[in-house]
Amino acid sequence: MNIKLPIVGFIFIALLLGCNKSEPIDSPQKESKDERDINSITVRSELADRLIIGQPSLIDLADKIQVPSRIQVDEERTAQIGSYVTGRIKNMFVILGDYVKAGAPLARITSPDLTQAQLAYLRASSRVVVTQKSFDRAKHLLAADVIPLAEVERRQSDLEIAQAELGAATDQLRLLGMSDVELKELARNGKILPWLDIKATREGYVIARNVIVGQVVQPSDPLFQVADLSLVWVVGDVPEQIARDVRLGQHVEINIPAMGDVNLDGVIIFVSDTVNRLTRTVMTRVLVENPERKLKPDMLANMHISDPQHKLMVVPEGAVVRELNQDYVFIAISHDRFQRVPVELGPEVADFRPILKGITIDQRIVMEGAFHLDSERKLAELE
Repeated sequence: MNIKLPIVGFIFIALLLGCNKSEPIDSPQKESKDERDINSITVRSELADRLIIGQPSLIDLADKIQVPSRIQVDEERTAQIGSYVTGRIKNMFVILGDYVKAGAPLARITSPDLTQAQLAYLRASSRVVVTQKSFDRAKHLLAADVIPLAEVERRQSDLEIAQAELGAATDQLRLLGMSDVELKELARNGKILPWLDIKATREGYVIARNVIVGQVVQPSDPLFQVADLSLVWVVGDVPEQIARDVRLGQHVEINIPAMGDVNLDGVIIFVSDTVNRLTRTVMTRVLVENPERKLKPDMLANMHISDPQHKLMVVPEGAVVRELNQDYVFIAISHDRFQRVPVELGPEVADFRPILKGITIDQRIVMEGAFHLDSERKLAELE
């Protein structure tokens, strides 16, 4: 009996010690360690050597909006030219495509209205000469006390009226297209010109000619169009949803399908203040240089409008792995140890993925080989 009691006590103490030893005192830390191991991986040296490690970069990104467009002449560098009088075309001096200087004759016209206007000018000019002489004589007679002052004032009034009529007749001939040189010749010789030249009002190329010899024309008829084609407009209709991103002075890229893969640079010079109610678009004009005249009016074009550039932190597409609708990248902890972290990404742009949230620019990540590294992580997780 004295022997059994110590043995039973020893067994009881041993059981108590065994129970204390098996208590999961460190179990929360072990679970936390297991949870971290899900996103952590240590790889072999040969695999680690094949991975490319780098840091996220900041680049300027800009989305491009393609707008169907067309080439037009620059209205500020073009002129519609017609006749100032009703008459018949007598001669033609230019054909389509001719380059003309300002003041160069385009056609010659004969007109009864021109003849009548020249006659009115000659009458007014003669009347000024006569009334001027009459007024000069009146001043001499007044000095000799031969005629009263009232007579001198009457002749002065006649002179002023004659001068006003001459001025009106001169203005009328200028409106009909006569130059100062032709007016001086008319005043000097007194010979009526039977015709008048229709002249170019600006320098450029003749891109339209709507008249032939013998045709009767009126002042409302557009006969010629002369344009400077060294600069042209590209006109497009921008959808109203993206019109807010279009600004004056913004550079855009212009592509002409007829010219292949040639891209031209243009500058936005006009954005309409109104929206087309039928198409829900905003008309936009772009000024493009055309020194070789390869851009022809009415050619089809594509206008690529870029959003304002903004800096974004990006990583290559190959640095991203995806699992259960969540994107991840691997951060390099050491040469062979890596940590998978969740990130929030923006839409892909030129094989890059913008990082919106999850890592900082100074962290070292796996730039290439993330897919193979994630496969190793999954195998390790199954073991």
